[in-house]
Amino acid sequence: MRQVAAEAGRIAMRYFRKDNEVWHKSGNSPVSEADIAVDTFLRESLMAARPDYGWLSEETLDNPDRLERALLFVVDPIDGTRGFIAGEAEWCVSVGLVAGTRPVAGVLECPALERSFSAAAELPAFLNGKELAIEPSSRIERVTASRKLNALLARKYPDVMNVREFVPSLAYRLALVATGEIDAAFARPGAQDWDLAAAEIILEQAGGRLTDLHGAVRQYNQEKTGAPSLVASGPGRHEALLNLANSGGFLH
Repeated sequence: MRQVAAEAGRIAMRYFRKDNEVWHKSGNSPVSEADIAVDTFLRESLMAARPDYGWLSEETLDNPDRLERALLFVVDPIDGTRGFIAGEAEWCVSVGLVAGTRPVAGVLECPALERSFSAAAELPAFLNGKELAIEPSSRIERVTASRKLNALLARKYPDVMNVREFVPSLAYRLALVATGEIDAAFARPGAQDWDLAAAEIILEQAGGRLTDLHGAVRQYNQEKTGAPSLVASGPGRHEALLNLANSGGFLH
């Protein structure tokens, strides 16, 4: 998976900050020719190697057959497409592997940032070959979320939170929690399995957590791929963040 994701990142870079053809899907979500090229490469490469696995990707028509597969590739060819189209560097190729309902391996390839994250169950998470381990802390200071939610948090908690500038890729936001560069990340309802699977196993193996507002972990490979509100954090912070999110009402 790592080698395939790395090559996918190189393919994406051929289109980065170039004049890409762009279309819009339902909901006005953009898709570029780079998304399609990377998705095609990932699907052909990974499914040729593991033809008995299922496949779920943002840019591939969903096949209900995946629900019957014990193992499933969950892919976002370019997570952060809007930022990619705008020439911003914080996007990534996201490749996750789900066993049953939980991610067991993941790679986030961020070639414009020269960052490569990887993790697998029962093994550490890595960034560019260096092991990641979030330092336990009760501090809740550096946070990030969507553009609108960032603005709300900055107004609501000016003395509590240092809100990081908007990061176009949700997967990369979660990876920043795994590195310890931020303390927490929030997501309102609407994130999809392909935004989350690879990033969650990386965060988890670095010592962090990703849950809904009730503290429950995500169940992947369901008929519906959308997630509720989510909170991501490192050790020592999560319960306080859940209390803050529930009492503050900003994720509802």
